[in-house]
Amino acid sequence: MSKIKFGTSGWRGIIAEDFTFENVRIVTQAIADYLKDTKESEKGVVVGYDSRFLGERFAREAVSILLGNGIKSYLTKGPTPTPVISLEILRRKAGGAINFTASHNPPEYNGLKFSSSWGGPALPQATREVEILANKMLEKGTAYCRVPLEEAIDNGLCEEIESHEFYMQALEEKIDMSSIRKAGLKIAADLLYGAGIGYLDKAFESAGCEIKVLHNRYDPWFGGKAPDPSEKNLAELAQVVKSGGYNLGLAVDGDADRFGVIDADGRYIEPNYIIALLLDYLVRVKGLRGGAARSIATTHLIDAVAEKHNINVYETPVGFKYIGELIKEDKIIIGGEESAGLSIKGHVPEKDGILACLLVAEMVAVEGKTIGGLLEDLYKSVGRFVSARENIEIDVSAMGNLSVKMKEPPTLFAGFAVNNMRTAEDGGIKIFLAGGSWLLMRGSGTEPLVRLYGEARSKENLERIMKAGRDFITG
Repeated sequence: MSKIKFGTSGWRGIIAEDFTFENVRIVTQAIADYLKDTKESEKGVVVGYDSRFLGERFAREAVSILLGNGIKSYLTKGPTPTPVISLEILRRKAGGAINFTASHNPPEYNGLKFSSSWGGPALPQATREVEILANKMLEKGTAYCRVPLEEAIDNGLCEEIESHEFYMQALEEKIDMSSIRKAGLKIAADLLYGAGIGYLDKAFESAGCEIKVLHNRYDPWFGGKAPDPSEKNLAELAQVVKSGGYNLGLAVDGDADRFGVIDADGRYIEPNYIIALLLDYLVRVKGLRGGAARSIATTHLIDAVAEKHNINVYETPVGFKYIGELIKEDKIIIGGEESAGLSIKGHVPEKDGILACLLVAEMVAVEGKTIGGLLEDLYKSVGRFVSARENIEIDVSAMGNLSVKMKEPPTLFAGFAVNNMRTAEDGGIKIFLAGGSWLLMRGSGTEPLVRLYGEARSKENLERIMKAGRDFITG
């Protein structure tokens, strides 16, 4: 039996292979033990799920285990976005949350995300302790405590909750809906069959937008592909935007914590650029002050914008939990990752794709320009940045050799002098090159592949360093 392993966004596995009811019971018992040790169990736990196969069944089973341990549960009604669950933790002052989601992963996966009482994803120390407890149970066959859900509901130990209204109110406090309404935006939205249904679409409807909605029914198979708002998966949305004369195409992933943006001309806009544009907008137009945060793999265009506005930049390891901490501590205006996750000052310390889409719409409405136009304006102010990311599959046996190679990078890379090198907390390596280019290589941790990230000041230079990166990894 494979061990329980938490990644950057929780424990994930293939349904019926790794992600089974028995393993869910064991991991939930481990979380219950951890919460009892830390005294957070007394506050209760929010339990939710997205539209994945068996999500509700897994959630109800988790509640049965929590109740068997005397821990009150708040079970969401229907598929619920991850940021909504985060808000419920804070609103109810709960001890944490268990959320059944595999986010943007393929449909054969499900996952369990454990969040802390401060509303963000549990930090590594907490998930390591849960891992240890769960794997001990796997080895020794330790029994878990379980109470039938129907009995618990009758006894008032489980409360079924409706979260939509409170979340929508929280968004209206942060988004200038009146400007969106005044601009009369035409929006096309792709909900990718996920938990964002009834949230993103209803927000634009309430703002009086003309809106066309794609894939707005729950489907645990997600139409046969991963519910990831990537350029490839949003090709249909791009065509709708371009042919229908829409101002924007906006999308969220399966649990609505990630976003995708299509400009008026049908062009997909990388999340890197969206985060930088929103930072500039929040400071220049909305007058917010504070720092900005980005992961080690995210564009340095954010740094250039921060320098323009004389604000600090915090670089974090990969994983939104670290950015969430900075939001909790009120240190930043916005924090984001190139993998399409962001949140802002005063909001939940968790990725929120719904918020991101509404902020983009507000920015376009207020500025009266396309995303492409705004990006060109920004480039005139701080210079051009071009970034890319690739997943490179390699044989498992080659991973060890790569680790050795990554410890001793060359002094010359892709024809550029290597100015500096830094090892990431997850074992990856970031190489800083002359002329402002950089390259990051990091292993997946769960799959036999290496994630390659690069950035340069021109497309030609980016292509050079990405090719050199591929050759370095596979050579």
